[in-house]
Amino acid sequence: MILSDKRIAEEMEKGTIKIEPYRADCLGSNSYDVHLGKHLAMYVDEQLDARKHNAIRHFDIPPEGIVLEPHQFYLGATEEYTETHAHVPFLEGKSSTGRLGIDIHATAGKGDVGFCGHWTLEISVKQPVRVYAGMPIGQLIYFPVDGEVSVKYGNKAGAKYSGQPDMPVESMMWKNKF
Repeated sequence: MILSDKRIAEEMEKGTIKIEPYRADCLGSNSYDVHLGKHLAMYVDEQLDARKHNAIRHFDIPPEGIVLEPHQFYLGATEEYTETHAHVPFLEGKSSTGRLGIDIHATAGKGDVGFCGHWTLEISVKQPVRVYAGMPIGQLIYFPVDGEVSVKYGNKAGAKYSGQPDMPVESMMWKNKF
């Protein structure tokens, strides 16, 4: 079951969902539109290693936008800071974004109960496309949780992405033991 617009608004009033900045015109029938922040990043090295900390370089999207290229991998972040204390948030691309050939996440479209922060976007494109800071980039949908959550994400010892800033965050796979 997905929360409706009325239920999202009710949960925001209760404080179980937080979206900042919040704009009423971004609330859809059963989702909330999020926007591309002004910061992007790319990995420095061409070959990545899952066991090491792979450095990224940050850069800003200029006012005239920036052309993203195929066969490149970009990290972005949502303009919006979100908190989800009683629901499972899913980040999906908007159909308008997909129709431009933009994918906003490779695998990490689901959040956890207790996630607080900006969403890091895993961006790739099918053909060159100019993007702009502040453009609608995706939508959050919320699912209720069946049962009580023992430990919310932000309270887990291994929560590597809790409190993400408005800057893209690189993979923290290297913190896992394997």
